[in-house]
Amino acid sequence: MRNMAIIGYGSVAQYVVERIGDHPLVTVRTVICREGRDAVARAALGEDIEPIHTAEGLDDSIGLVVDCAGHSGLKAHGAGVLARGIDLTTVSTGALADARLAIALEDAARAGGAQLQLVAGAIGAIDALAAAKTGGLSEVTYTGRKPPSGWAGSPAEQCLDLEHLSEPAVHFSGSARDAALRYPKNANVAATVALAGVGLDETAVRLIADPTIEANCHEVEARGAFGAFTFRIEGAPLPSNPRSSALTAMSAVRSILNHVQPVVI
Repeated sequence: MRNMAIIGYGSVAQYVVERIGDHPLVTVRTVICREGRDAVARAALGEDIEPIHTAEGLDDSIGLVVDCAGHSGLKAHGAGVLARGIDLTTVSTGALADARLAIALEDAARAGGAQLQLVAGAIGAIDALAAAKTGGLSEVTYTGRKPPSGWAGSPAEQCLDLEHLSEPAVHFSGSARDAALRYPKNANVAATVALAGVGLDETAVRLIADPTIEANCHEVEARGAFGAFTFRIEGAPLPSNPRSSALTAMSAVRSILNHVQPVVI
């Protein structure tokens, strides 16, 4: 049995805890949350899960930590977890667009002899893209389409009238790094594609508000020594939170099980 901890207690964390459940090989014992939020975290994840507030509070039985708290959770606790020699899985890939954070996490992982794993999250074809990278990639483009309401509260509001759009409109065109830094709540997928492929500065990104669709759509186009592929997915949200991707939560569960099962893919 492998004991694990989780950072955060939102909808993705709740899905992970529910799916892991009574798995015979792994159990969620601990949640890292902000001070003063212990009761809320227990109510969300279960009374048997122990709340703590820093990575220093993790006991020696914890062999894996999964970050489900967003960029702020990874920034606050990621380096501390890795420095303790504990493997860390995160869904907050976009946070690595901050070069200083990326270096701090890598340094902590090296010092602790631990590994930081970035899950595929809301996008697919990451295995093919990462494999193609080893042979050489010449071009990678990511296009993210959401209904106008999906961009509410983002910089898209500064250049588009989201409530009155009648046709698709591009509100960002640039690098994956710029997209992840400008849209911290919306561009984790762009960062994931970039880190699997040609990098944050070389990956081209377009973000589109599209009133003709209801689901979030992610498209990846890649060319290289392997040939070429185009991948498109329409993502459904978690029933408990329309702003969270169901596939992101499922991807986190798969990553956990890959740590403990004897045969993985």
